[in-house]
Amino acid sequence: MNLLDNTYKHWLENIKHKIKAAQVRAAVSVSSQMLEMYWQLAEEIVAKQKTANWGEAVLEQLSIDLKLSFPNINGFSRRNLYAIRQWYLFYSTQHEFVPQAVAQIPWGHNRLIISKVKNIEEAIFYCKATLENGWNRDNLALAIKNKYYEAKGKSISNFKNTLPEIQSELAQETLKNPFNFDFLGLEDDALEREIENAMMEHITKFLIELGKGFAFVGRQYQLIVSENEYYIDLLFYHLQLRCFVVVELKAGKFKPEYAGKLNFYLSAVDSQLKLPSDNSSIGLILCKDKDKIEAEYALRDIQKPIGISEYLLTQNLPENFKSQLPTVEQLENQLNENDDEG
Repeated sequence: MNLLDNTYKHWLENIKHKIKAAQVRAAVSVSSQMLEMYWQLAEEIVAKQKTANWGEAVLEQLSIDLKLSFPNINGFSRRNLYAIRQWYLFYSTQHEFVPQAVAQIPWGHNRLIISKVKNIEEAIFYCKATLENGWNRDNLALAIKNKYYEAKGKSISNFKNTLPEIQSELAQETLKNPFNFDFLGLEDDALEREIENAMMEHITKFLIELGKGFAFVGRQYQLIVSENEYYIDLLFYHLQLRCFVVVELKAGKFKPEYAGKLNFYLSAVDSQLKLPSDNSSIGLILCKDKDKIEAEYALRDIQKPIGISEYLLTQNLPENFKSQLPTVEQLENQLNENDDEG
């Protein structure tokens, strides 16, 4: 192939025109318009490679020419052009145009998703979850690693029997099973108080793992019932569900009596903390292990809405693992990072 023949030059000029047009549109919506341009560019590349038999060499030449023509635009390296093409090939089997959720997240997130996820339904799920939760790239990587797609909505609960239909569906979708607490850096046999202490030290990551909408209210939150003191392990308020969420943490296997105790706590919270505008409070038992049938029996006649989920801790933690974890400050700084992959 002669990369300097008239066919290529004409094609190159056409691409330049489209890129310039995309630059103007990008003034209004940079990320979305740039991804739409990437889609069109990849579509052109794939089509030309099929009809003109140019092969892989065209990416190198195209990269050189586009960087010369647009020196102030990153993203035209050969490596990134290859990624753009792979991204297009991934989604174009089912979509004629770039899917809306895909076009709304940064390019760096898109590259991460297609490198880790093998089917389109799951990929679009992570695109939507990124938008809903405001995930930076590290948060997204952790969610994929922890199989968030498979875990979401899998908690055992009695929500269908204790909540109105709309709230029941949202509550069930909010909880997942299992929750992954490997960021706590604890061994598998950690005690409840150790886990709770570590959660407070890593509260930002803990809230990210819980999911969108959880606002932390208190730890060992005191309730007084008939002059007796009781303490809730963790108390949250959920902004979408518009209710308090009472979390009880158990280091061992689920026991049926845990549901009865949490039912009591929910009654107290509804009486003492719930406002007229709030929905019924929800309980969540986080345990190391559970028997599915036993858990379902325990919740069958409980009148308050309760979910039961397992949690995972890192086993055989490598010595250098803690030092490799990003700090809370690093995570916060990355919330506004520019995911430029030039």
